[in-house]
Amino acid sequence: MEKMLPEKARLLALLKQGNFNVPDFIYIPAEDFEKDSFKELEDFLGRFSDDFKVIARSAHPMEEYYKGGTFDSLETYADIGGIKYARKRIIKSARKAKKLAIMRQQIFNNAPELKLDDMGVIVMPFISGASIMAKMVGDHWEFGYSMDRSHKVQRDPYITNTPHDIKLLHMSQEIQAFLGFRCEIEFIVSTTGEVFVVQAKDISSIDTRAFKDSETRIKLDGVRRIRRRRNYRERPLFVMDNNAFYLEVISKCEDIVLGREDGEKTTIEDLLSLIRGYERDMEEFAIWHERYAVLRLSTRDPKELYQVANHYLDEYPEIHGQLAKALHTNLYQMDYFLAEADTLIAKDKFRINLCSHDAYGIDTLRNPVWSVYWNMDRHDEVIKSFFRLGFKTGDTIAVEIDPDEKPSVHKL
Repeated sequence: MEKMLPEKARLLALLKQGNFNVPDFIYIPAEDFEKDSFKELEDFLGRFSDDFKVIARSAHPMEEYYKGGTFDSLETYADIGGIKYARKRIIKSARKAKKLAIMRQQIFNNAPELKLDDMGVIVMPFISGASIMAKMVGDHWEFGYSMDRSHKVQRDPYITNTPHDIKLLHMSQEIQAFLGFRCEIEFIVSTTGEVFVVQAKDISSIDTRAFKDSETRIKLDGVRRIRRRRNYRERPLFVMDNNAFYLEVISKCEDIVLGREDGEKTTIEDLLSLIRGYERDMEEFAIWHERYAVLRLSTRDPKELYQVANHYLDEYPEIHGQLAKALHTNLYQMDYFLAEADTLIAKDKFRINLCSHDAYGIDTLRNPVWSVYWNMDRHDEVIKSFFRLGFKTGDTIAVEIDPDEKPSVHKL
């Protein structure tokens, strides 16, 4: 029976048996949702007051074959309705927001096909505090800290080899020794300082050169070279020029309202086809390239053009609704595409909002996320340079970071 449990539930149960500080939790399989069988869940939730929050964590039987963070965890109310709602949201997110991420892992990482209706959930009390991810890299432990939402002043995620409390290092070593394999451990440190183990993931089968780097490196005494490369990566480039896209949409709207000079008729289907084509271009690019960079170009605020495009057909309510819905959906499709890029090149106004797994999960060791930016006071100058040099989708670009942490970008 234990082997049938998802890895997340199985390892938490093992750690609980090993007297580690795992919060009370219960695993609810998909079958219980199908049969509306919640007696055990009711007993579990009955330990808490009605206004006590819990967290519902995804627990699909095939989840261990996917990257951490692929499926959602949600805070919800401590009642049956709240858990049902959370599971529906997790499944809906996997079908929509995470669809591209799941598809890419099936293509590039050989992740297995899965039935989302098999999604179970793990329910445990919601603990307010800082999230810490621990794992052994080479011969040392690293600890990744995420923001604590209870603090008004936030800081970016950061990685350290020295945890805030030496007990965290000892606990990590004990957990790995107890489980008997290399693992990634997620802790929550509550506002009172208590450390809880909320997740463990087996990473022993992940082929990561970074682990072997220190073992296979031979130090020599010098080098003579003409080209010096420091912090460097090469990526295929997708140019996201939303100004040009919205201007195309507006042009199509004008053709619908005013007609075309050549007498051809433009329909709402032509307009919707343009929007779907843009989304298809993004999806195909993401499927063809495992790692890629996105360059966000804008000569003016795209929100202004979005509003013009969105309201251009206000006087034609029979088709305006279709356009508004398509443009709204398109915003989400762009976000899903950007979330899969490991290199974002944009003005300083944009940044990648990193969760724990994005910032320092096991899959970021070899390919960490880079957010390369230019300052707003140089915006016009930089944009003109990109246009002058003809950066376009399909180019291969190099990003190089000098010793002063100043990046440069050039076409290869």
